[in-house]
Amino acid sequence: MEYVPQRLEEYAERHTTVHADVFDRLRDETSALPNAGMSVGPLEGAFLSFMVTLAQPRLVLEIGTFTGWSSIAMALALPDGGRVISCDVNPDTTAIARRYAEEAGVADRIEYLLGDARETVARLDGPFDLVFVDGLKSQYVDYYEAVLPKLADNGVLMADNTLFGLADGQVAEDITRFNEHVRNDARVESTLVTIREGVTLIRRRR
Repeated sequence: MEYVPQRLEEYAERHTTVHADVFDRLRDETSALPNAGMSVGPLEGAFLSFMVTLAQPRLVLEIGTFTGWSSIAMALALPDGGRVISCDVNPDTTAIARRYAEEAGVADRIEYLLGDARETVARLDGPFDLVFVDGLKSQYVDYYEAVLPKLADNGVLMADNTLFGLADGQVAEDITRFNEHVRNDARVESTLVTIREGVTLIRRRR
């Protein structure tokens, strides 16, 4: 079972603007990796870029770099002086991300940090205007609790894969735990958007 029928996904991609040719080469190289499906791909990458264009963030935090599609897409849309901090534990895939960031001309806008994201976030000051969480699903609640106190007043936290597992009949246990945690948190309001495997948009209540 697919999250979105393939023909609809392909149609959506054909009618979505992707600005950098570098993504074609990045997709080809990523597709040879064992976990290629972890990449956000053109549709979600364009969605992230659009969110950055709307939010005009000074500081973006990403948890889960993989091969860099999302960090590059967001960096390309940053306002002058904006930057992305991207965290991951895998030096090999992060090296791919750095290489393509150089090729895309945005390496000076992205700081790639290696290590456990929970420890990395604890060392960062923030405030973060935009946060994209796409790391280990078992740690989503931990990421959320680490980031929320450092989210800017009008900041938005975007959690990826929040429908993960539903294509097979039931949302994965770790994601269910996260989704329930957010839904029951009186500090925030959220919207789960059914793009690819789901992206939940979260902000503080006003």
